[in-house]
This record gives sequence, structure tokens and C-alpha cells, in this order.
Amino acid sequence: MTTATAKETTTKEEVEIEVTDTPDTLSEDSGALDMSQFTMPSQRKEMKKGEYIQTIGRRKTSTARVRLSLGTKNTKVTVNGKPLEEYFKTPELQKTVKYPMTKTKYPDAFDITALVDGGGTTGQAEAVRHGITRALVEYDLSLRTPLKRLGYLKRDPRAKERKKPGLKKARKSGQWSKR
Repeated sequence: MTTATAKETTTKEEVEIEVTDTPDTLSEDSGALDMSQFTMPSQRKEMKKGEYIQTIGRRKTSTARVRLSLGTKNTKVTVNGKPLEEYFKTPELQKTVKYPMTKTKYPDAFDITALVDGGGTTGQAEAVRHGITRALVEYDLSLRTPLKRLGYLKRDPRAKERKKPGLKKARKSGQWSKR
């Protein structure tokens, strides 16, 4: 980070202007975003008890319908009627689902309910993450920039390529024989 200082003299007082480069988006130690660099004021949506924000997240062939409502003290995530730890057994998949909240260090507690269909466990976890991210952005518009920089708002379009006729798989052909 470079810092430059310039002095301007006026008739009444001396003014110092300090110019600094913009900080990196990710801090090296935690991997979380420093929210102080985004000066956009909070544009939270007012929600009453019983109201929720519903969004859809997708990845590969998985689709997740996510409902975000204001919770009590801690954020509670339920996937297909089961707690997050029970549905996604590996810590890696649990972290994947919680990334939108942990990376932005969002202080509010939410109740998140997700109905997931199709695909495998990794695709489902990333679909839930996509849905949670969309719901957080709809709740607070100031989160759009940091979450977009992390790449959570983009729907990852990669999917398995279909098998073509005359081939064994999508691109694999049979063994070539001379005669």
C-alpha cells in the first residue's frame, strides 16, 4: 500500500490531503472481506415477523429454493427439513453453504430454509449457497458488491456434457481399428 501526502497552502489555513490506494478485497488471515472499504450505506429491507425472502439457487442439475427470514439469536439453516449438519455431513460442504454469511461477517441472525432437488451433494450445497447469496442481496443491497467480488452471485454454468450417438461417452469414441 502506498501513501502520498500533498500540502496546499491557503491564506487562512493549511490543508493536508492524504491519498491512499484501495485495500485488497480479501484479508490474508481470515479470508473474510473487510466491509469498511465499501462505503455504500446499508439498504436493508424491512421485514416483519413471519415474512421471508424467497430465492432460487442453481448449480449443475441441482435447484435450491431458499427462504430467508429473520431469526432469533443464531443463524439456523435447515435443508429439506433436516439441520445443515445432518443433511451435509462433511465440514467442507457445511462451510460451502455458510460462506455468504461468514465471508461478509453479516451480523444479523436468520432462519434459512432450503428445499433442494436434483444433482449430487456438492451441486446441492453450491445451489443452496447461490440461493442464500441472492436472498442476502435482496435483503441488503449493500452486500451485492462484496458478494459479487467473491463470485457467489454468478450461477456456475458448468454441467456434464451429453452423450452423443455413435460415441461411448460425450467425446470418447470406440477403439480405432485399421480393418
